Amino acid sequence: MEPTYSIVIPAYNESTRLGATLEKVLSYVHTQGWNAELIVVNDGSHDDTAEIVRTFAAKDPALRLVENPGNRGKGYSVRNGMLHAHGRVVLFSDADLSSPIEEAAKLIQTLEAGADIAIGSRWLRAETQTQRQPVYRQIFGRIFNLLLRLTLGLHFKDTQCGFKAFKQPAVQAIFPLQKIERWGFDPEILFLARKFGFRVQEVPVAWGHSGGTRIHPLIDGSRMFMEMLHIRWNDLTGKYDAGPGIPAQAANTLPGRGGARH
Repeated sequence: MEPTYSIVIPAYNESTRLGATLEKVLSYVHTQGWNAELIVVNDGSHDDTAEIVRTFAAKDPALRLVENPGNRGKGYSVRNGMLHAHGRVVLFSDADLSSPIEEAAKLIQTLEAGADIAIGSRWLRAETQTQRQPVYRQIFGRIFNLLLRLTLGLHFKDTQCGFKAFKQPAVQAIFPLQKIERWGFDPEILFLARKFGFRVQEVPVAWGHSGGTRIHPLIDGSRMFMEMLHIRWNDLTGKYDAGPGIPAQAANTLPGRGGARH
């Protein structure tokens, strides 16, 4: 029987905290009585990440491991996991659970209320943050958000929160066309969601900054800005037009053709 929910966790050298994360997620899934699968995507880790997943999976069939062909980046990992997921609702979460897995209920409720995509937001209600980012990260985020508005027309408070849920038709329409493989993939999938007319709803979620993040504001910030330009170029050159990754009937069956809600 196909699962109702799929949870995708990208992981790169996460051996120090992945065990605790898997315990929390699997415990939550079973406590809720969900028909669910948990997919961990190993992004070419050099530590025991894959072995930890295999150990847990041997005891719990709800968990399975997907391996990337080497280290490809978070965007590639999320896409790989989403396209391996079978749930009617597919959610991806960071391995550090900066947003507790219990917050998934808010995203699912938003989908049940009519949205096609529910994205966790740290800034829709800033008081939900249990541990704020350092000031320099907050400034970087605000500048990045402004550039997204100007370059891609994305008017969301928070595009980068690693906690998003999709109905399966949105997964099948968006992720086969995703090109960005590293940190800048979030704006790309939201750009595609708007292009195809999916209903996108921001949802305030509890969130706490994790000190283990690997993003470098200057280096990765410059790369992410270039990726914004690539997204615009890809669209102008037809690389996001319906292709082999989208069912032929997609133009007639995609929900929310009236436009995305922000």
